[in-house]
Amino acid sequence: MTAPRHVFRWDLDKTYLRTEFDSLGDLVKSAIENAADKQAYPGATSLLRALRAGEGHRVCIISGSPSQMRTVLAAKLRLDGVEFDEFVLKNNLKNILRGRFRALRAQVPYKLPALLESRGGSPPAPAETLFGDDAEADAIIYCLYADVVAGRVPLADLERVLAAARAYPDEITRTLRAAERAPKGDVVRRVIIHLDRRSPPAGFRRFGPRLVPVYNYFQAALVLYADRLLDARQVLFIAFEMLDSRQYQLAILANSLQDLMRRNRFVQDEALRLADEVRAIALATPATLARPDLPPFDEIARAFTDRVRELKGARPLPWPTSPPPLDYVALVDEEHLHRRDRRRRGHA
Repeated sequence: MTAPRHVFRWDLDKTYLRTEFDSLGDLVKSAIENAADKQAYPGATSLLRALRAGEGHRVCIISGSPSQMRTVLAAKLRLDGVEFDEFVLKNNLKNILRGRFRALRAQVPYKLPALLESRGGSPPAPAETLFGDDAEADAIIYCLYADVVAGRVPLADLERVLAAARAYPDEITRTLRAAERAPKGDVVRRVIIHLDRRSPPAGFRRFGPRLVPVYNYFQAALVLYADRLLDARQVLFIAFEMLDSRQYQLAILANSLQDLMRRNRFVQDEALRLADEVRAIALATPATLARPDLPPFDEIARAFTDRVRELKGARPLPWPTSPPPLDYVALVDEEHLHRRDRRRRGHA
């Protein structure tokens, strides 16, 4: 097997798919939906297809969805034209049969070893981008994974984190073994967290500039454009999918660009470069190919440029030059308390 140039690791629920599991009714509905019933977030399909189409790109899906849903979830991805190289789901039926009810909701003891084993099970890529959401502990898990494979978290510290995550003894053993075997390197270039719960982005600053919270997949596309993983035409396709959904208008996309700039997640030079390239695409595209129900390219470029000009002179909040290392034990404890409080308030 040829080593990939870049690996994209995706979660499914609340990252790619609109999935509700805040109540028993939500869980039942999700379980009985067929592939055609399941809905992807606007822009996510075009984004995932564009990433997979890149030369040497590999897509690995690691989701907390039960493995019994593999057939319908794989069918949904095929309907969307999404190709993947690996598809890992959580065997919750096995957990139930073994009486391991704590494992049904626990994400760190499930997803972290799955990520490490995925990296160790195929030729390692020199770069990875991870996609998750704010409904679970994805920000913690992905940053921990990045620091483990970079060699910044010793095994003894990792064991303490797993204990704080209420992992079962065999889960701890499995994770430590996977951490030892996973090829090392500072390979995680970007972590993108979809704000399904509309969590305040400021709460993610402690994870550093590598992690970018996004409200929608146009913002994700902008970040990947700046990372040189998407070109301007691909960003336009993602924008058009979102506009075509009728859930977004051009003004909302332009505001999304400005929001990233205000948060120091997308710089002015990149925004102006994108606008210039969109104008060039407009000049090279015959008018007969334009869709009358979507904005023309030059109007899109003008909207982006206007939003950049509105921020002229504004100074985004700078990042610390030497941020302290993350305290994963404290982060896991905080996440555990947050989940417990949500359950007490009647949520999942």
